[in-house]
Amino acid sequence: MPDQSFPGNFPVLGQPVDELALAEIKGAILAKLRLAIGKDAGMATRHDWYKAAALALRDRIVHHWLTAEKQSYDAGRKRVYYLSLEFLIGRLFTDALNNMGLLPLFETALGDLGVALSDLRKCEPDAALGNGGLGRLAACFMESMATLAIPAIGYGIRYDFGLFRQIIAQGWQQEYPDEWLGFGNPWEFQRPEVVYHVHFGGNIERITDANGRERVVWHPAETVQAVAYDTPIVGWRGQHVNALRLWSARAPDPLRLDVFNTGDYLGASAEQARAEAICKFLYPNDESPAGRELRLRQEYFFVSASLQDLVQRHLASDGQLRGLPSKVAVQLNDTHPSLAVTELMRILVDLHNFRWEEAWKITVATLSYTNHTLLPEALETWPVELFERLLPRHLDIIYRINVAHLALADARCPDDVDFRASVSLIDEKSGRRVRMGQLAFVGSHRVNGVSAMHSDLMKETVFHDLHYLYPDRITNKTNGITFRRWLMLANPRLTELLREACGEAVLDDPSQLSRLESRASDNAFQQQFRSVKHHNKIALARLIGERLNVRVDPAALFDVQIKRIHEYKRQLLNIIETVALYQAIRDEPQRDWVPRVKIFAGKAAASYRYAKLIIKLINDVAEVVNNDPVVAGRLKVAFLADYNVSLAEVIIPAADLSEQISTAGMEASGTGNMKLALNGALTIGTLDGANIEIRDHVGAENIAIFGMEAMDVVVRRKQGLDATDVIRRSPRLSRAINAIGSGEFSPDDPGRFESIAHALRYLDHYMVSADFDSYYEAQRGIDARWQVVPAWTRASILNVARMAWFSSDRTIREYAEDIWDVPVRGTSPAAAQEPAAQRGATR
Repeated sequence: MPDQSFPGNFPVLGQPVDELALAEIKGAILAKLRLAIGKDAGMATRHDWYKAAALALRDRIVHHWLTAEKQSYDAGRKRVYYLSLEFLIGRLFTDALNNMGLLPLFETALGDLGVALSDLRKCEPDAALGNGGLGRLAACFMESMATLAIPAIGYGIRYDFGLFRQIIAQGWQQEYPDEWLGFGNPWEFQRPEVVYHVHFGGNIERITDANGRERVVWHPAETVQAVAYDTPIVGWRGQHVNALRLWSARAPDPLRLDVFNTGDYLGASAEQARAEAICKFLYPNDESPAGRELRLRQEYFFVSASLQDLVQRHLASDGQLRGLPSKVAVQLNDTHPSLAVTELMRILVDLHNFRWEEAWKITVATLSYTNHTLLPEALETWPVELFERLLPRHLDIIYRINVAHLALADARCPDDVDFRASVSLIDEKSGRRVRMGQLAFVGSHRVNGVSAMHSDLMKETVFHDLHYLYPDRITNKTNGITFRRWLMLANPRLTELLREACGEAVLDDPSQLSRLESRASDNAFQQQFRSVKHHNKIALARLIGERLNVRVDPAALFDVQIKRIHEYKRQLLNIIETVALYQAIRDEPQRDWVPRVKIFAGKAAASYRYAKLIIKLINDVAEVVNNDPVVAGRLKVAFLADYNVSLAEVIIPAADLSEQISTAGMEASGTGNMKLALNGALTIGTLDGANIEIRDHVGAENIAIFGMEAMDVVVRRKQGLDATDVIRRSPRLSRAINAIGSGEFSPDDPGRFESIAHALRYLDHYMVSADFDSYYEAQRGIDARWQVVPAWTRASILNVARMAWFSSDRTIREYAEDIWDVPVRGTSPAAAQEPAAQRGATR
């Protein structure tokens, strides 16, 4: 029997398989294969076996789900509704098996039936309903809310096609549809009875009702139906299950028969095609007016459906809306759901006859907003003209909110025209645009950043004047990751070693990782730790060989940068250092160079031409370096295409060095930095985002910090973006830029990278040239550390031992206590009780 101090059925190491449970699971899988798939074992494909096993597991999850739902409603518990345009949930099969404690049982049962769990896992596509960190954070948060038994629903869009599938053809990124629903989705439950009408366009009319009150009536021109699909999200040990509710769009009348019968077969389904476009694809290209309109339609569609749904749920259980904030907490994940402010006001004022002032108090007390970026272009703005055409009632509400808001600004700073313009919800300087970040800020009772530095910079930069107007609104909630996926599932060998070294309690209480500290210098334990890392590196080396036909040595230093391709994340700095290192090796091939594999993965937005050019540069450099006999394998470069959660689960456990090299002051937090450090990679990075808190926890001696700090970047930008001064002082940098710009890595098109060389010299906005020498020297310091194996291993072990605070359970506990006012049950990791001063939560 399992240790009773740990509830649930997760097997203790060495525990024998329960034969009765094993027989039951085999029977359930075979029954699903026959009755739900319609196949017998002899005719079943791998996909059939996968679906049968997933459905058998889903049955066990549903019992927990319905029980948890009933208990929370019976108890009248406050509920959290998490609104996010992205949920990068990845594969659910093994994640749910792990959280339910059924992974060994299902693996044995399937093996007895003649199929391998590892093969079935590959049949499940990644649900790539997100772009990167934002969507993955939402997935981690959903899992942690279930683990902490917080009644919650995640709301988003059920995209027909997730983020594009990335193909690298002759070094260039090409985008193809990601058909994640091609074989169906055994995890979701369609709810055809849950349908809401979402309106667009038309006009508004002001009338006076029978009580003499002026009312506004919206006469929309178009209606789209939102249909619900629910996916269960399992908490650790299966004790609590929440729902992820995704909305699909359809037209109320999918086929106009009168039009069809005239012979206009395409026109007959035009309304359906227009409606379905809303959920067709994540992040349509917004370079065109049509693309921008579709993006706004997407955002309003999911916000409106979600708020209608949560209001109906609340009314069904509570009967009235006056006490909504005491029973409902709505979290806006970034600016995409900002329309929740106006939509909740519309629902309260137009549909439920609340007076404006009371509706506003309810709205602000219910909503809270997470900001994820300091980049002005990511704080969405929309032309007033587009807003007026698409959402006339909401623009009217924004104007009225702005009147009261600006009155407060005038009272705080009388006659200050610049202050008034700065805080206004309407930007009058750029062709009159609605500021969505401002709207979310004004309409929420709490606004949080996602790392200590980011939250401080919010007060000093993008929300400086709003912070002055609402001084108690901004708070910090440093991001976290779910250890269940990013340690236990992604790195089972390390997890087994941790269970032996720290005890079974480490599965429930990440603070138990600190027990590793006493083993960090132990030679025998270091050998075990290195053996785990080497095994993971062999797996990644095999994958690189299969995908790229590039042979890499698992004994080399695996240097990893995996994230969205963007100038501020500075993959360009990494590849320029690669060029400089390559040139140095060629100059002195007889030196004892540290063998290094540079591993890149990430997608560039389809319209982001410069980022796509950087991908081409990485691949062109790889082509030259990997085939140069002088280098003789001491340096390899690998760009792994189509980065997703499943690929990350292979790369992260194998990484030796984690590249977190964004321009200081531009990365809000990062979570890849946490995943990599948790798996024993040392970080090389700037003092940016959560790197600062990682340094504070793992110790400055166990991380490599380089480059300018945020204020240094501000000062240098004010001096200008010309970098010829630093290039002149750096022969290595000058030589690398010249090689790139002159076509040494693009002999077929010598001018291909001239624009990159020009930007590095004269338009160094992201401080790539300015930080190069510091980065290069930090990398040579990494080389020196790598050669002292016991010291490197000790630092790697201490990174794992000191990462407990970066659990998303801790982050969600802080949201629950400080923002949502929701009681937390479930596991109680000791790390969550650590004093804020010690864990670096505030500065």
